[in-house]
Amino acid sequence: MITYFQRESTYPSKKHNQIMRKENFRNIAIIAHVDHGKTTLVDGLLKQSGTFSQHEEVADRIMDSGDLERERGITITAKNTSVYYNNVKINIMDTPGHADFGGEVERGLMLVDGAILLVDASEGPLPQTRFVVKKALQRNLPIILVINKIDRQDARVEEVISEVYDLFIDLDANEEQIEFPILYTIARDGIAKKSMEEESDSLIPMFDTILEYIPGPVADDKEEPQFLVANLDYDTYVGQIAIGRLMNGALEMSKQYALSQASGIRNNIKPSSLYTFQGLKKTSVERVEAGDIVAVAGIPNVKIGDTLTSMENPKPLDRIKVDEPTVSMIFYVNDSPFAGTEGKFVTSRHLKARFDKELLTNVSLKVSDTDRADAFEVSGRGELQLGVLIETMRREGYEMAVAKPQVIIKEIDGQKMEPYEQVFIDVPEENSGIVTEKLQMRKALMTNMMNPGHGRVNIEFKIPSRGLIGYRSQFLTDTKGAGIMNTLFAGYEPWAGEINKRQAGSLVADRPGKVTTYACLGMVDRGELMVDPTTKVYMGMIIGERNKQGDLDVNITKEKQLTNMRAASADTTVTLRPSKKMSLDACIEYIGDDELLEVTPESLRLRKRHLDPNLRKKAQRAGG
Repeated sequence: MITYFQRESTYPSKKHNQIMRKENFRNIAIIAHVDHGKTTLVDGLLKQSGTFSQHEEVADRIMDSGDLERERGITITAKNTSVYYNNVKINIMDTPGHADFGGEVERGLMLVDGAILLVDASEGPLPQTRFVVKKALQRNLPIILVINKIDRQDARVEEVISEVYDLFIDLDANEEQIEFPILYTIARDGIAKKSMEEESDSLIPMFDTILEYIPGPVADDKEEPQFLVANLDYDTYVGQIAIGRLMNGALEMSKQYALSQASGIRNNIKPSSLYTFQGLKKTSVERVEAGDIVAVAGIPNVKIGDTLTSMENPKPLDRIKVDEPTVSMIFYVNDSPFAGTEGKFVTSRHLKARFDKELLTNVSLKVSDTDRADAFEVSGRGELQLGVLIETMRREGYEMAVAKPQVIIKEIDGQKMEPYEQVFIDVPEENSGIVTEKLQMRKALMTNMMNPGHGRVNIEFKIPSRGLIGYRSQFLTDTKGAGIMNTLFAGYEPWAGEINKRQAGSLVADRPGKVTTYACLGMVDRGELMVDPTTKVYMGMIIGERNKQGDLDVNITKEKQLTNMRAASADTTVTLRPSKKMSLDACIEYIGDDELLEVTPESLRLRKRHLDPNLRKKAQRAGG
C-alpha cells in the first residue's frame, strides 16, 4: 500500500513534491545504553509476533549470536530481524550500546525510519544513551521512549522521564523530536503499557505505537533501483552476501545492475540470489521491493557503503560515514620462544589476510602497514573494540603479540591535539576522594559533582583518552569493586602534557624453565605473582607485578638444593598466596611502553619487548 504526504524528507525519492510512503513496511532501530534490555526486548517481539512455532525451544537473547556477545552480555555487531503485525512487516535493527562499536550504530541508523529508545527505570539515561540518541537526532528520526524494568524495586520512572527530556534539550532536539510517545515495559516478561496504571500482559501496545508513530519508508518501486550496502555476511554456498536497504526501485534475479564503489562504477552485475528477512531467517525470493531491508548475493568484491543501481541511469547514494578511530595498537608476529606451539596461524601473511577480512565488515576499523614487515597498526574506537578483535582472533587459532594502546594524535591549525573523553563516575562517598586524586594525576578536570544523599556520589570529569588507558583496573581496586565508570568521546582538544605512567614495576624471568614452589616463596615480599608453579617461562617473560618502581630480573625456576639432612616433602606443607589471574582486558591495561602481550589460543603471556636484559638496558639508554 502506498500513501502520499505533502512534506519534505531527506530520503532520495521525490516525485512532484509528493513523497511516497509505503505503509506495508516499518524500519526501526532499538537504541540504548549497554545492558538496558535491547536484545531482551527483541526476544519478546519475536516470540509474541508468532515468529517461532508453539513448541520451538528458543534461547534467551537470541540476537546475541556470537560467543563473545553471550559471554560479555553485550551486543557487539548490529543485526537485523523482522516481525509481522497486522500485515505490516516491521524490520528491527538491534544495535550495540557501547560507543566503541559506534560504527555499527551509525550503520544501523542509516537503514531505518525511526528508533525505540530504551532506558532503564532505575539507572536513567547513561552516557552511551547520550551517544546513540545524538546519532538518531542527527538523522532526524522519530523516537519512541520506552522505560524498561519498571518492576525494579528502585525504579524512579517520573525522574527518569524528566532526565530524558533534559537530555533531548541538551542535544538541541527540535519540538517535534521532543514530543515523543512513552511506553512502560518489562521486557523480560514481554509486557508493555501506555501508562503505569494500565493492565497489560503482552507487547501489543508497543506494536500499535510503532505502526502509529513510526512512518513507513519513503520509497517508489518505479524509480531507478538504489540498494545501499550497510553490512556483509558470508555463506559457504553462495559466498559473500550484501545486506542493506533498497531505498528505491526493485531488484530482480534476471536483470543486470551497476555497482557504484569509491573507486568508480562497475557494470554488468547480476545477483545470484535475493533474500528478504523473515524472523531470524533469510528467505530466497525472485524480486525484492523498495523500502525493505534485503540481502543480495553474487556481487564480487562488494564493500560497505557501495550502491547497487541501474546501469542505464545510475543514481549512487552517499557513502556511509563513521567517526574516525581514536586509539591504535601495533600487532606483531609472535616471536617469543614459545611461538607456533599453540596456534595455527602465526605468520604475517596470516595476520594480513585476517585483517583484510575484518575490514570487509568493520567500517570503523583501520589497518595500516608499519616500517616493519612483521607489524601492523590497527586503529579503532577504543580499547574494548580492539580487545574484542584480539579475543575473536585468538579463538580462531591466531597467535600474535600486541603493544600498549596509543591514542591517535592530530595536528589542527598547527596545534598538537589529542582525543578527550567525558568520564561519568558513580562511587560510594568514602571512595570519591581517592578516585578524584587518581584522575587528577592523569590530567582529568572535574566538571560536575552531585550527591543525591543516598551514600553514593556522581562525578563527571573531562580527561585525555590516554589518561584512561590502564585506569579501569585501578579504579575497581580503589572502589573495592563498588564503583561504576562510563566514558564518552568528547572530541579533540589541545595536548595536556605528560601523564604519569604505571607506578609499579614488573618481575621478569631471567632464564627459561619451569616455575618452582621454592622460587615462588622467595618472591612473596617482592610483589604479586601472575604465574603458578610448574608453568613454563622464558627469559624476558613477566611473571609478576613488583611492589616497587622499576623492573626486577628474578630466577623463578630456582630449585631447593636437597641434601641428606632435608626432606623434599617439606615443601608440600607450604601454602603459597594464589597468583593474580588476568583477563585479556586487564592484560591490555597493564602492559607498559616497553612491554608486549603475547596472545595465543591457549595462553596470555606478558613479556618485555626485548627479551635479553642486556638489550633492554641498551634500549633504555638509547631512549634517554
